[in-house]
Amino acid sequence: MSKACPLLFRQVDATISKISAVAVSSGIITYLFTMEKLILIFLILDFMVRLSSYKRLSPIFRIACSIKIFSKLPTRLEDAGAKRLAAIFGLLFTIGMLGADILGWDYVIWIIAFIFLTCVVLDLLLDYCIACVVYSAVRRIYPKWFE
Repeated sequence: MSKACPLLFRQVDATISKISAVAVSSGIITYLFTMEKLILIFLILDFMVRLSSYKRLSPIFRIACSIKIFSKLPTRLEDAGAKRLAAIFGLLFTIGMLGADILGWDYVIWIIAFIFLTCVVLDLLLDYCIACVVYSAVRRIYPKWFE
């Protein structure tokens, strides 16, 4: 997590977040092969549940928790602000892909998917959060929004 990340002063398990990111990426890749809108609708609904106060009802969250327990992966706590912001960006990317699909804009779907998957890979492999960089830039450009 970088210094530019928004802070909520609440901790979440980063291991579960990374497993969830892999699951969402798998869903996006599956969508790209099948072009089945229901996959995107499922991901959008799951993002909305995870961003609400009912994240325990999220199928992806529950699967990620099970994988973590079954694999005996360590708990790594991080501030929830960065993970929440990344989930908001994921939701927006997924909504954008669904909108582009509805409008028949195939190239836009692939561009959004490429950007989204690049962001996920950077987060998974390098712990580099593009959402935090964008947040920091917007905060510098429009400081009154954050008062």
